[in-house]
Amino acid sequence: MPGNAFGQAFTFTTWGESHGPALGCVIDGVPPQVPLSEADLQGWLDARKPGQSRYTTQRRESDTVRILSGVFEGLTTGTPVCLMIENEDQRSKDYSEIKDKFRPGHADYTYLAKYGIRDYRGGGRSSARETAARVAAGGVARRVLEHLLAPAPLIRGALVQMGPHEVDRANWDWAQVGANPFFAPDATAATTWAGYLDEVRKAGSSIGAVVEVVADNVPAGLGEPVYDKIDSDLAKAMMSINAVKGVEIGNGFAAAATSGEDNADEMRMAGETPTFLTNNNGGALGGITTGQPLVCRFAVKPTSSITVARQTVDRFGNEVEVQTKGRHDPCVGIRAVPVGEAMMALVLCDHLLRHRAQTGAHGPVTPAFDEN
Repeated sequence: MPGNAFGQAFTFTTWGESHGPALGCVIDGVPPQVPLSEADLQGWLDARKPGQSRYTTQRRESDTVRILSGVFEGLTTGTPVCLMIENEDQRSKDYSEIKDKFRPGHADYTYLAKYGIRDYRGGGRSSARETAARVAAGGVARRVLEHLLAPAPLIRGALVQMGPHEVDRANWDWAQVGANPFFAPDATAATTWAGYLDEVRKAGSSIGAVVEVVADNVPAGLGEPVYDKIDSDLAKAMMSINAVKGVEIGNGFAAAATSGEDNADEMRMAGETPTFLTNNNGGALGGITTGQPLVCRFAVKPTSSITVARQTVDRFGNEVEVQTKGRHDPCVGIRAVPVGEAMMALVLCDHLLRHRAQTGAHGPVTPAFDEN
């Protein structure tokens, strides 16, 4: 009921706060005998961790993950896997001046309204710091997918818009994503964003962004037809990420401006296998994967903690102004890229295990076609 867990067959529960001693997750439903080590997870956490460029928060965290349970002699045991990441660079004093004030756009007011108490140090559970545990869990999900599917799904994310500046899809190059601090697939856009974000950061402000996550090698047949559609679970997964305010699958909202003939993904046969000529629906039809790339985008709002003075009230009912000190991301959408990848992996892993449990199949089944 409290909403700290996600998934049905592959379930993870995160715990910990931004300025507590540690954070982490407990993952249940991990199949036995899956090769798993801390090194398998660390690379994904390194991609998300703060302080790697002047364009992200300068909080210094190694984000070193420890496996506390569920692994023996390099293999999962089928029991819950517990992961822990220690917090190393908290500066709680940075928040002492706002402990009684509600930051506009932040969860300060709503947390107090719900619980009657709030952890003002970095936002507690509402901090983007919580996403480190998701990325760790996503690393486990990737290992399970690699163990059960061949070829394994290839899950990649990219920042496709910062403020009003979008990437040029004609320049799309996945190799560029790791070559710049923005996870941008367009080298020209990365250069534009660098100058733009410098201006935003120096002004003490922040800006929003759009992240795109694509999963290739996804087999047809994953998902459920009504309430647990693969795309509805993806939408929930991405919307649950801190600061996300919009999610779309495939063409998403742009589909509203197209005709039925333009939006339909026509089909032909490639040998004995059906193939699609387009992917307007983002790899899902009727809540079930089509075997095409699964495409999801989500919009991240600007960081609420800014140094520009804003009007607000305090918990005593006084009308005041608030300025946030400390270290914050001028564009929190940048570090949301590996988080989106992790959530995609977690949804796919959950649905793969659910599919196997329901159908008894070792993997999704390719439909057989009758001869003419």
